[in-house]
Amino acid sequence: MKRREFLTLLGGATAGWPQVARAQQAGKIARIGYLASNLTNQSPLEAFRQGLRVLGYDEGRNVVIEYRDAQGKLEPLPALAVELVALKVDVIVASSTAAALAAKQATTVVPIVFATVPDPVGTGLVTSLARPGGNITGLSNLNADLVGKGLEYLTQAVPTARRVAILWQPGAFGEHTEQEMLKAAEVAARALGIQLQFVEARSPADIDKAFSNITGARADAVTVFVSGMLLGERSRLVDLAASNRLPVLYTFRELVDAGGLMSYGTSLADLFRRAAGYVDKILKGAKPADLPVEQPIKLELVINLKTAQTLGLTVPPMLVASADQVIE
Repeated sequence: MKRREFLTLLGGATAGWPQVARAQQAGKIARIGYLASNLTNQSPLEAFRQGLRVLGYDEGRNVVIEYRDAQGKLEPLPALAVELVALKVDVIVASSTAAALAAKQATTVVPIVFATVPDPVGTGLVTSLARPGGNITGLSNLNADLVGKGLEYLTQAVPTARRVAILWQPGAFGEHTEQEMLKAAEVAARALGIQLQFVEARSPADIDKAFSNITGARADAVTVFVSGMLLGERSRLVDLAASNRLPVLYTFRELVDAGGLMSYGTSLADLFRRAAGYVDKILKGAKPADLPVEQPIKLELVINLKTAQTLGLTVPPMLVASADQVIE
């Protein structure tokens, strides 16, 4: 199996946030606000907790986590962010672009750590990756840059595909990033000689209709830009893909573990574990402005051959050999 290793932009912590630092030194229980787009999928949260435990934080003993869950909707996020600020948390962890934007709108004082933002500079969250500025920093998952390669992998797995649907949730990634992702898809489609069908799902209630539109347009395959809401609905997505016999490429491997065909993107678990490191540095006195935004260490291509067999697909051996993990 071939591993993809990418350089990480690393940054050390510098002294700052003196009130937080003094509180930690005095033995105060740290209070973390966790702002989630959707807590239905517990694996990112558990990865974050695991990262904290490795760093010596035990929930209920020396750290309290205040959870706020938007349950797959974008509208509640601003109010939930304000609630966390009112609780005087020491740091807010934002699980998505939409959550990070809501947290930034709610406070310019409380440190914020985002875990999965495709384009932090383009969405206006930070000034630059090397010097974020302000009270916010975190990790980028580079979704816009991966769209073309993902479509290439999908067409390799389904060489007969001529029409590919792209399922996405408007507003989940920020307007600038979404435009870049859609533009990248169009550029890749022209190079690959395929037609695209863009299908929106703004809430869980839209997913059945979205698949009806996809099948009605006779799409040969689907790519899903996985947002917090769509990640939470992964079982429905996988079931609908199976019942309609549609090969689907997802952004995150969690949907392949649930029975999806394939995924290409960053590791959610890795990003959320590393977010705990940012929290630790901030609680010990580092300023978010001085902590560079980190990019992915590795990208994963995961293929589920059991699902391929069910769909009647024979995935090319070369593609299987290039995968980071194959589920058989």
